[in-house]
Amino acid sequence: MDKISKSRIGSSQNDLRTLGTLNTKPNKLKTPNKTPLKLPSSCKKTTNSKTNDRYIPNRTDNGIELSYHLMSRENIENEHQKDNKRIDTAKRKLLCEISQLNEKESKILNFNSKLNDSEQSFAENLKLLYSAGSSSNSVKKSTYRHVINAPEKILDAPDIKDDFYLNLIDWSSNNCLAVALNKDLYIWNATTKEISQLFSMDENTPDYITSVSWIQKGNVLAIANSKHMTQLWDVNKNCVIRTLKSHSSRVASLSWNSHVLTSGSRNGEIHHHDVRLAKHHIGNSKFHNQEVCGLKWSPEGRYLVSGANDNLACIWDNNYSLDCTTPLHVLREHTAAVKAVSWCPWQTNIVSTGGGTADGKIYMWNVYNGNVIQSVDTKSQVSSILWSKYHKEFISSHGYENNQLIIWKYSDMSKVVELTGHTNRVLKMAISPDEDTVASIGADETLRLWKCFASDERKKRTKDSSLCDSKSQSSFSRCIR
Repeated sequence: MDKISKSRIGSSQNDLRTLGTLNTKPNKLKTPNKTPLKLPSSCKKTTNSKTNDRYIPNRTDNGIELSYHLMSRENIENEHQKDNKRIDTAKRKLLCEISQLNEKESKILNFNSKLNDSEQSFAENLKLLYSAGSSSNSVKKSTYRHVINAPEKILDAPDIKDDFYLNLIDWSSNNCLAVALNKDLYIWNATTKEISQLFSMDENTPDYITSVSWIQKGNVLAIANSKHMTQLWDVNKNCVIRTLKSHSSRVASLSWNSHVLTSGSRNGEIHHHDVRLAKHHIGNSKFHNQEVCGLKWSPEGRYLVSGANDNLACIWDNNYSLDCTTPLHVLREHTAAVKAVSWCPWQTNIVSTGGGTADGKIYMWNVYNGNVIQSVDTKSQVSSILWSKYHKEFISSHGYENNQLIIWKYSDMSKVVELTGHTNRVLKMAISPDEDTVASIGADETLRLWKCFASDERKKRTKDSSLCDSKSQSSFSRCIR
């Protein structure tokens, strides 16, 4: 028992002697009762002692030397270490720029100063090397699309009537293009590439074809002429179904609204014909005092827009009446004949109109209030306007002096591309049922096909739906009296 106690006291004496804190006898040392860091009163420092009475903990495991080394490393770096630091800083800055992050926001603490000129030039060189294919370039590519500015096919159109007010081509839902060449009517099948002549008027008379329009879905073609009449042809059977007579002057414009065919004549009258009835003439729309050269029903059939040589465009509703003389809105901004009229396919309250040579402007109108939404000055005669619902664009055809086609972006009215090739003014355009190809016919006696709206993302009609449409329209054609 005594040996054990002496050994413990001895070890305590050795420890305390090492720290230099006590100079007392070992038998008077007492163990602290509560606080281990508090020394007993018998171990207090004397006035003559040269040692310190502070308690010094053992900090070997806390990494003091390593912490001091890290703090003082800035003062002992050599030139090689500084070069490495500059490269690391340039790399860090380059990564921040590529990832579009602010260098100050990419880290919690920033003790580095800005790069000098040499370091900045080094970083810029790395940026040029590694920034190819960044997100900024991809945004530009998605904004603009490539359009082939050369026609895919050119067909001859001899003896085309060079008359701005006539509408001589139209493209059917069955992919057949009808072309009127003075007295002759031709059908070009875009699927089989075959051309056939439907009929020819008497050579001994001065009469000629003035307008053509396909029914919305089917093989019935309405053909108007200078003899004040309109004929309905079954193209598959190559025969006349019915002849409509109501006008007293040539019929320059036609437009279908389901089973109702609307026609506009030179004296400014607009007639509505229900082709299912024996007494087909069911309504008049009288406001224009000169030739009606533009007619188009809205996609849902609620409104009709008409343009005429009196520099006016009118909006009508579908309330057929024999004595209608008041349109919903009269659009008076144009200063020349209004032939180009077309509806926006995805926003059906917007209609576009284009003026002749003395005007040259395209206006976008809100049919709910008759106000102008936007306009653009094309500096040339506007003969027709077509829309592409897949690209949110529209195309306009022009006359003097460039005879071009222009594709516009809606709704900022910016010019996408110009399609040139016609050597005389463009008279009319038509668009294919898949809305890929636009056909333009000009006074230069050429018909040009432009594949300007091709897109892999467009919605295709299935074979079943197209077959159903053809069957339903075939049965409808038998209802025409």
